[in-house]
Amino acid sequence: MSTKTIVITRPSGQARQLTEVLSQIIEKSGVAKRSLPEILSLPLLTIVPKDDEQLADHIASALKEADLAIFVSPNAIESVMRLLERDWQDFSKKVIPIGVMGGSSALALKNHGIGLETKPTRILMPKSNEQWDSEGLWKELQSLKWDWPSKKIVIFKGEGGRDWLADTLKKAGASVQAVSTYTRVPLDLQNPAWHAIREMDISKSLWLLTSSEAVRYLGQIAKDQFPQGLQSASAICPHHNITDAAEAIGFGEVFTSDPGDEALIKATLAWLTI
Repeated sequence: MSTKTIVITRPSGQARQLTEVLSQIIEKSGVAKRSLPEILSLPLLTIVPKDDEQLADHIASALKEADLAIFVSPNAIESVMRLLERDWQDFSKKVIPIGVMGGSSALALKNHGIGLETKPTRILMPKSNEQWDSEGLWKELQSLKWDWPSKKIVIFKGEGGRDWLADTLKKAGASVQAVSTYTRVPLDLQNPAWHAIREMDISKSLWLLTSSEAVRYLGQIAKDQFPQGLQSASAICPHHNITDAAEAIGFGEVFTSDPGDEALIKATLAWLTI
């Protein structure tokens, strides 16, 4: 009997931590007593931070006048901090509040000491992890009752991705600058990471899909990599947009979990008992 396989599709650095935690929890839980699942890393996209000085100067200039900075992901936070190499509160005479969409980004800020200063930077985030997305952050921002036409907002993001929040803020009258601070490079089809994927029993595989763009890339190459299709594979997605993308490329069974690794792991444990 072939072993169940869990495929983690995050960039390798982020996948490592999830793999370690998931392995420990599965072993302690006892849900797979007969045969522990194999956990494979398939980093469908690699995050490549931009590093040109012009971009660094542009960001520093934009922040001088900003009323709010929004980071769409931990990757955006790491890219900006690496580019600027300065304390957050040094960018402006006033302390610029920061908006993030979820707990991973909030933790990334703390790792840089942001929000822990003597006069803490204000961090705005959806209160419920069920709303850790652009729509949830917009709901939180609306509660501020700001006069949006008087506000200047900088959004740090990767190339591509959703523009919903930027468009919504512009419709509200805000002045918005969207700054791309990193690119996503698709996993080369010759990468050794594909070898184990091609050899596994796809009908006993669970794919943890945490990026719509990564799912779309998987869809582009799925016919060549999986001639039998993905209809016998299962997937867990932490957002309905990712779920829609997974269903669109042919996954047969797609579960939507709450955002965050804790919910992702809980849903994985439930799948293992099926």
